Amino acid sequence: LLHVVGGGTSVQIKTNRVFRDVSAWYHIVIAYDSTQGTQSNRVKMYINGTEETSFETSTYGSSGNIISLNENGKAVAVGQDDNSDKYFGGYITEFCFIDGLYLDATSFGEFDEDSPTIWKPKDVSGLTFGNRGFYLDFEDSSALGNDAAGSYNFTANNLAATDQSTDTCTNNFLTWN
Repeated sequence: LLHVVGGGTSVQIKTNRVFRDVSAWYHIVIAYDSTQGTQSNRVKMYINGTEETSFETSTYGSSGNIISLNENGKAVAVGQDDNSDKYFGGYITEFCFIDGLYLDATSFGEFDEDSPTIWKPKDVSGLTFGNRGFYLDFEDSSALGNDAAGSYNFTANNLAATDQSTDTCTNNFLTWN
């Protein structure tokens, strides 16, 4: 299951799909626009280029709702659930937050022309990130919180240069599990 929460409990989607391959890289895009008239259009989830449409839980929030990731004056935590003790237990290769645009998965990735079932990331450096947007590429091991879009830099907590992996979605190594 993939569970996304934003704005407290006012926006919450949880897929019915089960992700069993713990060594696979997943490309996840969450598109949120609280101004959409139809509730189910306010939050879209794409995994490896395909829109998820089957949800165990789907609470889309009210019109005009601002999620905590974009709330002015609110601290942003990547890989942590709003200052709680709930942390993401995997690797993140890139993290893009686009403020002010409602983009789908094709803005961030594409199917490989030689292997059309394989979804691969695209260069996102040409995207407009907006007022509060940022792009964490995690390339500088001495400063893992650097914003490659140049807007904000984050402080990495409980991370060291040795936590950076050379195994990424585009430079993949064989793993056993």
